[in-house]
Amino acid sequence: MLAKNRTIIDIFFVTAAIMFLFIFSFYLFLYTPPSADKLERVIEISEGMSFRAMADLLKREHLITNKTYFILLGRYTLLDRKVMAGEYGLNARMLPEEILTKFKYGKILLHEVAIPEGYTAKQIAQLLSEKKLADYTIFMNLIYNKEFALALGVNSPTLEGYLFPDTYLFPRKLKAEEIVGSMVKKFFTVYTPDLVEKAQMLRMTTNEVVTLASIIEKETSNRNERTLVSAVFHNRLRKGIPLQSDPTVIYALPNFNGDLTKADLKTKTAYNTYKRKGLPPGPISNPGRESIVAALYPIRVDYLFFVSKNDGTHYFSTSLSEHNQAVRLYQRRGV
Repeated sequence: MLAKNRTIIDIFFVTAAIMFLFIFSFYLFLYTPPSADKLERVIEISEGMSFRAMADLLKREHLITNKTYFILLGRYTLLDRKVMAGEYGLNARMLPEEILTKFKYGKILLHEVAIPEGYTAKQIAQLLSEKKLADYTIFMNLIYNKEFALALGVNSPTLEGYLFPDTYLFPRKLKAEEIVGSMVKKFFTVYTPDLVEKAQMLRMTTNEVVTLASIIEKETSNRNERTLVSAVFHNRLRKGIPLQSDPTVIYALPNFNGDLTKADLKTKTAYNTYKRKGLPPGPISNPGRESIVAALYPIRVDYLFFVSKNDGTHYFSTSLSEHNQAVRLYQRRGV
């Protein structure tokens, strides 16, 4: 009987010791980071990935010390059921609960992309492709999808001009539709009701406003000149004079090398404003707000011409003779 009692006591103490060791090791797991390494590690949780596979990944990356404990913690907190797919920025100083909290709230890694004013849709597609945020071909197919444009509230053959230039934060593997949608949505937050009303007063459609703004954007980077350039184009439109804008011609050239030739100016395209009167059929770039406002609020002047002074500014004139004199001065002599 004594031996039996001793066996029971031994089992009790062994069990208690095992429980103590488990609790102690689990405590260390919870409150001791794997290392003092602050270096950011990016791990990718794929769609449909099991929680066990996530634990395997974290263990391989030395972000947790015990895979089994992490799985138990996930089950206890009910966070093993749904983890948002995406990239997560983690480091080895994080505790398991901190990692689970990131998973819980889907704090996926966001990548910054700055879209400069005046970029074309092709340039934006190339930028997003380089940052591995969107496939170039898929992105461009959406730009030329009229049904998709209409679904976003844009009544234009393409979405060129409506991809508002701004700094965006996108996660990897976000659908191209969502990226384009974000940019178009931003456009409509900038193209406010007062601008819509002004366009109606000028009897201009939204697409005409954006088209003119896109030309202004490409013609000058000097913010003080935008309303002057706008005035020149408004005056020409009113008088039925071709806009004669080089950027519109360039937009339709498939392989422009940076040197606009006389032959280029004779090309027969819908965007050649030397050959065709009025605005081209659509925007040639994605303008910023200042160019959009300038398109609607031209300064009151009689200018019909302008030429680059090769210093970031332009010389404006009212007559062809004065313009030709300015061309000889600033372009041919290179002053």
